[in-house]
Amino acid sequence: MEDSQKLALIREEQWLAEYEPQIQQRFDRYQEAIIGIDEFSGNILEYASNHNFYGIHFEVWRKGWVYREWAPAAKQLYFFGDFNDWDRRSHPMKKSGRGDWEIFLPFDQYKDSFLHGSKVKVHVIADNGELDRIPAYIRRVIQDEHTHDVAGQLWFAADFKWTDNSFSTKNSLKQPLIYECHVGMAQEKMGVGTYQEFEEFTLPRIKAAGYNTIQMMAIMEHPYYGSFGYHVSNFFAPTSRFGTPEELKSLVNKAHEMGIAVVMDIVHSHAIKNVNEGLNEFDGSQHQYFHPGEKGYHEAWDSKVFDYAKREVQQFLLSNIRYWLEEFHFDGFRFDGVTSIMYSHHGLFMDFDSVDLYFDDNVDEDAVLYLQLANTLIHTLKEENISIAEDMSGMPGLARTIADGGIGFDFRMAMGVPDFWIKTLKHKQDEEWDMFELWHQLTNRPQAERSIGYAESHDQALVGDQTLAFRLMKEQMYFSMSVLQQNLTVDRGIALHKLIRLVTLTLGGEGYLNFIGNEFGHPDWVDFPREGNNWSHQYAQRLWSLVDDPLLRYGQLDAWDKAIIKLATDYLLLAAAPAVQLHLDPDKKILAYERSGLIFVFSFHPTESFFGLAIQVPTAGKYKILLNSDEKEFSGFERLDQTISYPTDKHQCLQLYVPNRTVMVLKKV
Repeated sequence: MEDSQKLALIREEQWLAEYEPQIQQRFDRYQEAIIGIDEFSGNILEYASNHNFYGIHFEVWRKGWVYREWAPAAKQLYFFGDFNDWDRRSHPMKKSGRGDWEIFLPFDQYKDSFLHGSKVKVHVIADNGELDRIPAYIRRVIQDEHTHDVAGQLWFAADFKWTDNSFSTKNSLKQPLIYECHVGMAQEKMGVGTYQEFEEFTLPRIKAAGYNTIQMMAIMEHPYYGSFGYHVSNFFAPTSRFGTPEELKSLVNKAHEMGIAVVMDIVHSHAIKNVNEGLNEFDGSQHQYFHPGEKGYHEAWDSKVFDYAKREVQQFLLSNIRYWLEEFHFDGFRFDGVTSIMYSHHGLFMDFDSVDLYFDDNVDEDAVLYLQLANTLIHTLKEENISIAEDMSGMPGLARTIADGGIGFDFRMAMGVPDFWIKTLKHKQDEEWDMFELWHQLTNRPQAERSIGYAESHDQALVGDQTLAFRLMKEQMYFSMSVLQQNLTVDRGIALHKLIRLVTLTLGGEGYLNFIGNEFGHPDWVDFPREGNNWSHQYAQRLWSLVDDPLLRYGQLDAWDKAIIKLATDYLLLAAAPAVQLHLDPDKKILAYERSGLIFVFSFHPTESFFGLAIQVPTAGKYKILLNSDEKEFSGFERLDQTISYPTDKHQCLQLYVPNRTVMVLKKV
């Protein structure tokens, strides 16, 4: 095949040349799948509309409610609940030839019993016995406070009045500045936060902070709060522990009014193994939604693994994507556990130190195809929708278009960056920091694929790990954060916290992510109520009072975060071409580079400041300091004079005074 006819991924990435057959086969398989979908359903939108068929719906033409369930291996299904006084046998469902079960409830007969807010279940008789289950496509699930019994809930609320028709995600797609958050732990109270509280109290903070996108965790219903939302039981139900579906819609609508895109953390990588709440063995078989046997069990996560090759599973998951985008106006998804999806070994205990590993027999090509179909659907529904992959394997083409030979995500998470910071802070003294390694770790990524850079996310905030702020300052955060006192540990920690976040923001990708509260150095880890902590909410909250207190240095870290996010916004830093290195001195711990016309000069030296340091810049002229981390408002020592202009000399160099542990951003006047 001539070069001009090859897929762009093969043509542009010479190191993949020997894997051309596998990449081409992946692309051909996708094209065949799309043809098959068109023949089966007409198009991918119709293919992804099972949620409008299965579940509970009012059919005007029949004047009543219909409930449908796919359970091919089941022997008998019965619909029951408040409407029939929980009689498990009075309402049998009828089975069709393709494994669908159905029951119709006429409006005239059930208008006084089949009501908004009443509870329902389905009784399934199958090879695994007689069990009460939650309908697979149910839109709302609630748990009894006293008995902890879980049931589906009928939800016939009036249509929500959206006012976000003019909202566009163009700014977020250009350079996503993402605020990762969790509704339940977003308030400063010893209890679970609500959608309403998040809209009223947290959204204004995010708007003021300058972020243009929020990434919402734990939206899909999950029975165990402490799972951070990653053990999903009911895929079409927004969790009721935070409030009603209308309150979630109101939150999204308000975010859009503020100009903020809303991305949902979607969990299609696995499902909870619970039989009472979830999909596991719904029709009595092991292989309805999941792989049978060992292949269907995720040992590390103690959960079930979807069979992505099965048409009904594809339709279930794709319909789930369409449902969240259309019903709740989400602007896209961050796909959790993409590494686990793509490989039969789930990426466990793997270093991915050979290109062969991206194309060997351990790659689940059915799962890769599913991800391609998911991205096709997301961008068919709305071209501006955003899709982000959480993958630690480095799969080539993950964030390239399918037409290029890729998998179709818009962005990939730069998961190696936070790992680099943890390794550096854990194992190296300040004087041992390697500037070459720092530059390499933050810039070494596929140039044709866009990445979301981040210094830390929720993963680093969890109990058992440590946030950057806590790694840097330890227990001194609890006792020595007053602006009225000085503490060497806190001084060092704050200085490095500021440097780490700005160098990651400007070098680490084409997007940036921060976890709620980490921008101001939230002092505590995240630990949800559980038996091991006596079901306490102490560490499942955000202490906003710390950042609001003018006598504490948390507010100064917050001011720095606002300043760097504004810098990125004003100069479209992450949408600009990659940074160009101007100066690197391993002994002085100096790193300087240019991006988007700005000059960044970092000193990571723990003790020494440098006078008359020569930094050659791309353009001759006068430069002024636009921003520097040593300002008092940012908890600095005011060693730099921002009123001074710096002319280039005959060698086109700036002669700078560079204090230790500072960064300055300069702009040509």
